[in-house]
Amino acid sequence: MSDTGAPPRVLIVIAAALAAGLAVVVGFFGLTSGDTGDSGDSAAPSQDQPAQRGPLPLVSIPAPDADSPECASLLAELPRELESAGEALPKRELAEPAPDATAAWGFDNPVVLRCGLDRPPELTRTSDTRAINDVTWLQVPAEDGTATWYVIDRPVYVALTVPPDTGTGPLQLISDIVGTTLPETPLRFD
Repeated sequence: MSDTGAPPRVLIVIAAALAAGLAVVVGFFGLTSGDTGDSGDSAAPSQDQPAQRGPLPLVSIPAPDADSPECASLLAELPRELESAGEALPKRELAEPAPDATAAWGFDNPVVLRCGLDRPPELTRTSDTRAINDVTWLQVPAEDGTATWYVIDRPVYVALTVPPDTGTGPLQLISDIVGTTLPETPLRFD
């Protein structure tokens, strides 16, 4: 004890350090144990049922036609899940502020659809395009293996970004929806 009756300063520092260390250890075990505080009735998520995650944050990009009637019609027809390489990808909630005319499916590497974008600069008269279920797409690969596919023959540009291990299911389903929702238009290069 000191002259004032308080414990020595070194003991206070050691006690504070021990308390902080204990809090870190308890926090670590709480995060890694997977205990959600329920009564234990729910099973741990399996590979078939991924753990629910919070809203997906997405960066806004220029989309001058995102508020168009065409984008509204397309978004109204989007499915609650996409089939990708034999796996069902549930539609994700987007974090606020969510970009307009945007949807996403899946968890670790989500599939992201954006409507109303500017014309992709990669679109030229000599671009290699692909028709999928009567909808014309332009593929723009990224260095990380993802690819963004642009619908280029409709009144608005639509982009579908897919991770490298995605099967053809999302492109086929979105092509079907685009084909029945948006009228075909000539390609625009200017």
